[in-house]
Amino acid sequence: MTYTSGSLPVPAYVVLGMVSLGARSGYEIKRDVERSIRFFWTISQAQIYPSLERLEREGLINGREIPTGRRQRRVFEITDAGRDELRGWLADVGPIPFELRDLGLLKLFFADLSSGHEASALLDAVRRRSQERVVTLAAIRPAATEAAALGKEHPLLTLELGIAFHQAMADVCERFAAERLAAAGLAAMGDPTEPDSLMGDPGFEPGTSSLSEKRSNQLS
Repeated sequence: MTYTSGSLPVPAYVVLGMVSLGARSGYEIKRDVERSIRFFWTISQAQIYPSLERLEREGLINGREIPTGRRQRRVFEITDAGRDELRGWLADVGPIPFELRDLGLLKLFFADLSSGHEASALLDAVRRRSQERVVTLAAIRPAATEAAALGKEHPLLTLELGIAFHQAMADVCERFAAERLAAAGLAAMGDPTEPDSLMGDPGFEPGTSSLSEKRSNQLS
């Protein structure tokens, strides 16, 4: 099949981009992906090596063998054609589909079908997950800042966007939990405008002499 510009699958562009940024081997590409874009785009080792083979076959990267102990290691560098191909892909700004697969959000969508306690536990787990991700991403900030000082600014930008995304998720989860707690408290107290006299109230129970006792009976 004849190669045409712009026809590569996304994993091949990921590999091409990583080679352009200095990753020379399949191992280094996987390592650098784990340190960077895996927080918003995953690529498996099973996709990396076939992509390297295709990119080399199409003349977008050059490979050569270098000795590493007892075995040879194949390393790659991007060609001028590869740079042109990568720039063409980056210049194509639309449409850009947004894909999100989040098991936590999926379960939260259906959480009304579970008990209140289970829904609260799920919400807390999603909140803690995002808070932990904020900590993880923030730990990468020094390296990203150093790279930005050397002219590679956009990895830091994507890092800050990731931090903002997860911080927003944690904040919304926390606010929702606080609102639920406040609503539960108001429901337990009842309507403060309701008269204390319960005579004539069909829900009045003998021996219940106050509104607070009635609410306690209702909640028990």
